[in-house]
Amino acid sequence: MGSCGVGVLKVVGCIVEQHDLLLVGLAALVCTLAAGTCIALLRHADRSVGRLHYLWLGVAAVAGGFGIWATHFIAMLAFEPGLPSGYHLGLTALSLVYAIVLTGLGLTLAQLRSLPAAPVLGGIVLGGGIAAMHYTGMVAYEVAGHVQWDPSLVAASLVLGSLLGAAGLSAALADRGRRGTVLGAFLLLLAICSHHFTAMGAVTILPDPTIDISDGAIPSRWLAVGVACASLAILFLACAALALDIRDRRRFSLERERLHSLANAAVEGLVVCQGNRIVNANDSFGTLVGLPAGDLSGIELSRFLPDVVGPLSNGQPDQAVETELVCVAGGTVPVELIVRPVTYGNRPHYAVAVRDLRARRRAEGQIQFLAYHDPLTGLANRASFRQRLDQELKVAQAAKRKLAVLCLDLDRFKEVNDLFGHPTGDAMLVNVARSVTAILNETQMMARLGGDEFAILVPCEHAVEAGRIAEQVIEALRAGIGETNTPTIATSVGIALYPDDAEERSLLLSYADTALYKAKSEGRGTYRFFEARLGMQVRDRRMLEHDLRHAVARGEMQLVYQPQTDVQSGAVLGFEVLLRWHHSDRGAVPPSLFIPIAEESGAILQIGEWVLREACREAATWTNPLSVAVNVSAVQVHASHFVQLVHEVLFQTGLKPERLEIEITETALIRDPGRAQSTLRQLKALGLRIAMDDFGTGYSSLSNLRTYPFDKIKIDGSFVRSVDENEQTKAIVRSVLGLGRGLGLPVLAEGVETEAELAFLMSESCQSAQGYLMGKPAPIDQFSAHTTGVNAAMQTRQVA
Repeated sequence: MGSCGVGVLKVVGCIVEQHDLLLVGLAALVCTLAAGTCIALLRHADRSVGRLHYLWLGVAAVAGGFGIWATHFIAMLAFEPGLPSGYHLGLTALSLVYAIVLTGLGLTLAQLRSLPAAPVLGGIVLGGGIAAMHYTGMVAYEVAGHVQWDPSLVAASLVLGSLLGAAGLSAALADRGRRGTVLGAFLLLLAICSHHFTAMGAVTILPDPTIDISDGAIPSRWLAVGVACASLAILFLACAALALDIRDRRRFSLERERLHSLANAAVEGLVVCQGNRIVNANDSFGTLVGLPAGDLSGIELSRFLPDVVGPLSNGQPDQAVETELVCVAGGTVPVELIVRPVTYGNRPHYAVAVRDLRARRRAEGQIQFLAYHDPLTGLANRASFRQRLDQELKVAQAAKRKLAVLCLDLDRFKEVNDLFGHPTGDAMLVNVARSVTAILNETQMMARLGGDEFAILVPCEHAVEAGRIAEQVIEALRAGIGETNTPTIATSVGIALYPDDAEERSLLLSYADTALYKAKSEGRGTYRFFEARLGMQVRDRRMLEHDLRHAVARGEMQLVYQPQTDVQSGAVLGFEVLLRWHHSDRGAVPPSLFIPIAEESGAILQIGEWVLREACREAATWTNPLSVAVNVSAVQVHASHFVQLVHEVLFQTGLKPERLEIEITETALIRDPGRAQSTLRQLKALGLRIAMDDFGTGYSSLSNLRTYPFDKIKIDGSFVRSVDENEQTKAIVRSVLGLGRGLGLPVLAEGVETEAELAFLMSESCQSAQGYLMGKPAPIDQFSAHTTGVNAAMQTRQVA
């Protein structure tokens, strides 16, 4: 049998044959109580800070030292060598001091976090304290014989005490739960008991009657009193440790519940960690990672945040860190982390606030998108288009190829908004973007510059390629826009080329816009390339449009009046209001030039409202209640607020409705017959009169007379001119006059300039006429005799 087996048999034999087993059991019980008390107090000290930390370490050292000492001497009382024996007082007391001091030193070392493997080193020191106490106590043991030691068992006792002590403290401090307490206490119990009984197995006593026990030796019965006191002290400390543990657990539990409830109220994820291990987490963090919050305790934080655990624990408090959170189900979530040190359970921890960045990233992406795209159509906006144009210009310059810029807008788009509302206009813009982008390839780009203005970039080798794209765009819009019950609308396209026309971005855009104006002026629904001679014309038209918008405010607009007379008697029946523009630099601008521009740009609404107000205000001052006729544009008729405006003007000026006559051309009727009919009927309901102007020059004149509530027909001056000489003209005028009599509508002939023309009208029973023969358009002051009630019909002809 080997030496190891012999040593084990000696230890077992020593326990069974030379010890009172009841006292051995008592020693084990006291040791168990002491070990549990020591570990519990150690744990409590570990949760304390400041002076309390060292105070509880001292209490734990006393409990542990007394436990080791009491275990030894209870076991010594159980030892029965059959010889007289006693205990040296000084050495017995010294053994107790060794036990307390070295136990305290070991526990203190185990608490030092800055010391590598501190629990292991502290446990070895604690094992040394057990050995120092035991062998000092054995030296204090006096017996009538000679004591011999087995070196191998002595060494074994030292190794067992140190290893099991190190394991016990490591287990107790590594696991903060109940399991760690139980395991640490059990290993400490094994360290004390295994050391004692292994060391006792190393003892052999050879009887020698000649050896006397000293008179100062403590008898066994007095030792029993001391052991009893030590056991009571251990029992007291054990009860105190138990009470503290219960109180701390309850307080820690309440604190944890309160903190957890508060944390769950937060929208952001919150995690409390000690080192890399999660101690607690709220429900928001659990939702982020995909685990219940209760299952996260004890899991390493690096499982979810693998890249930032170290920087977080060592970084600056309240410093935000953006990273990716790894979810349990796979995938990552962008998060922002903020770390802050906290005290949790009387121990330093750090709390991590985890903010989900998905919503913010989506918002940032949306903001980024809106910064470079049109929110309605999703096309590139003006800023993005200019940036792309600069890039394409550099590429075209390097590759020595052409770059075409196409500018387009929708013909009469403003009328769509006015007639059908802005939702319909928005839907049309979306359809335009979808239809055009469908025919473009990845090298071409479409952008919405604003309103109904679009631009297209086309890298190309020849100008014909740009023209082909323009044709496809026009055809795509003509074929596709009407599919969703939206009004049909055409587009015009202007094209400028790099480097043929210009090499700078601003000039290219300007020249493409100039070509666009040329396309619109030549009939719309087509495209034109830029030509140098167009620039001056378009710039002049734009300046005229700009000045026209401010003409009313600058006082450049003037109203003139042309009398309308009874053909038979010559009496003045009323006046037609005509608009004149006296430009500060250009002088008199003819209506044939500025009225179409005003209608196309939408300025006619502002100008038309001013004309209506001024004419009604002036007519309301006349003593003679003559009628006043005001021409109204098709844009005004289709405006949603026009009827309300007329009613407001009549109310504010005090002009009686029957004195106001609205003149409308057939052009205003054919664009949207239903809306025009509704507007005219509402105007009739106000009590005013409606005349069809320029009859015979439009479309479907006969059906218009039947459909719309007209009160008068005005024969266009082109039919009246030379009516006394041209047989065809005579036939047309006779037909219109007969039609008026048949429908019960009075007819007014425009453009009467000669006595012969007037005589023909008289012979054909025409009711009224106007023209240079009766009076040229002039300020109303020149017709004061008529507006004040003086009969001056013949005077009117003389003035002409």
